[in-house]
Amino acid sequence: LQTLLPRPLPSAPTLSWHDSEPESNSLQETSQLDPLSSNTTLEVQLELHHVDALSSEDTPELLFDLRLQRDALRSGTIYSLVSKAVARNPPRAASRRSGFSSSIISGLAQGSGEYFTRLGVGTPARNLYMVLDTGSDVVWVQCSPCKSCYSQSDPIFDPTKSASFSGIPCGSPLCRSLDSSGCNQRRMCLYQVSYGDGSVTFGDFSTETLTFRRTSVGRVALGCGHDNEGLFVGAAGLLGLGRGRLSFPSQTGSRFNRKFSYCLVDRSASSKPSSLVFGDAAIPRGALFTPLLTNPKLDTFYYVELLGISVGGTRVPKISPSLFKMDQDGNGGVIIDSGTSVTRLTQPAYTATRDAFRLGATNLKRAPDFSLFDTCFDLSGQTSVKVPTLVLHFRGADLSLPATNYLIPVDSSGTFCFAFAGTMNGLSIIGNIQQQGFRVAYDLAGSRVGFSPRGCA
Repeated sequence: LQTLLPRPLPSAPTLSWHDSEPESNSLQETSQLDPLSSNTTLEVQLELHHVDALSSEDTPELLFDLRLQRDALRSGTIYSLVSKAVARNPPRAASRRSGFSSSIISGLAQGSGEYFTRLGVGTPARNLYMVLDTGSDVVWVQCSPCKSCYSQSDPIFDPTKSASFSGIPCGSPLCRSLDSSGCNQRRMCLYQVSYGDGSVTFGDFSTETLTFRRTSVGRVALGCGHDNEGLFVGAAGLLGLGRGRLSFPSQTGSRFNRKFSYCLVDRSASSKPSSLVFGDAAIPRGALFTPLLTNPKLDTFYYVELLGISVGGTRVPKISPSLFKMDQDGNGGVIIDSGTSVTRLTQPAYTATRDAFRLGATNLKRAPDFSLFDTCFDLSGQTSVKVPTLVLHFRGADLSLPATNYLIPVDSSGTFCFAFAGTMNGLSIIGNIQQQGFRVAYDLAGSRVGFSPRGCA
C-alpha cells in the first residue's frame, strides 16, 4: 500500500508568463542555427503550461469536464488514424480546396495537446503560444491574412514582416513529405491538416526560423495557416513532436541529437511549471529506458512494449504480454502520448487491473461511476488514505506510479476515481495523468524512451 493525500480539483491556473527575453530585432542577437547544415549540438529548456490556462472557463468542474471531452476526442482520433493506416486505406475526403486530392486525420484540434509553450517565430522573433503534441508531426502557426482564424492570445503572425520566411517549391522533397499537399498558382507548396472533429488548418508550407529563448533554429518547415477552422485552443499553433519526418525533433535531428524530454507537473500538487528540454540535457541520469518499437504502417506514434501490470505488489495474473503486443500488420500495441490524459488499456487488461485494484481498496468507501470512470471512491473528509500500489512493467523499465497518478479528484466534493479506462480497440495508450512527475525522455537516436521519477527538479 501507499499513501494518498486527497487534494481537490485544481482551479484554473493563472498564466504568469512574461517574455523574459526581449524579442530580438536582428539575427546577430541570437545564436543562429540551420538544422540542415550546422554540426554543433544544442540544449534548450522551455516552460510548459497546461491548456486550462488559456481557457475562458473558470470552475474546476467545468475545466475537468472539458478535459475529459478533449480526451475522448483525442483517443478516438488516434484509434481512427491507426486503424485506417493499418488498413492501408487512408481516408480520401472530398477536398474543400483546389489542388488537394486527399485529407489526412492527425492529432486533434481541440484535443491536439494538453500543454503549450512559448517560442519565437520569424525574424525578428514574435513570441507565440504553441501547443505541444507527441501525436502529430506537422508544425504550424496561424498566419495573416486570415481567410478564417480562430481567436488566439497573441497577435496573428504576419509572414510579410519576417525576414526569414520562405515558401517551399511544389516539387521539393519537403513538399512531397506532406501527407496532403497541393500547389498554388506560383507553384509553391500548400499544406492541409484535417482533424477528427472536422477542424482544419490550411495554408502555405514554408520554412521559418524558430527561437527558443536565445537560441534560433533556421529553416524549420512549418505550415503558415490562413484558413484555420474548428475547435482550436487559444494557442497560435502546434509544435509537432511525433516520430514522422516533418516533426520538429526529426527536422532538427542534428541540432539537438534527436533528443527531447518533458516533465508534466501535477498542477494540484505543485506551483512549479512543467518543462520541455531539447538536446543531450534532455536525458536525465538514472532514467529507466525501454526500447521504442516501430509500427510499419504509421511513423508518428511512440510505441513501447508493456509486459504486465502489478497492483498491490503482485503481478496481475490475467495480464500477459500478448494483450499489449503489436502484430506484424501494425494492429494493437501500446503508445505513449502527451496529449491523451487518461490511460486506455485494452479491455481484458483494464478489467483485470481494475478488479485487482478494487480488491485492494476495500477499505475505501465506493462512490457512483463518473464519466468514463467505473471505479470511484468517496474520500470526503479524509486527509490521508492507503491505496494499493501500481506498477507498469515495460521491457527494461518498471514504472512505479505515485498514488496521485491513478487516483484523481473528479469533483469538488471528495470523489476520486481510478484514472484508467478500458478500450475495445486493441491499441493501449499511456496518458499524461500517469506520466505526471516523471521526466519522460525521448532518445530517437537510440530508439528508446526513458522515465526518471526525480527528473523534474
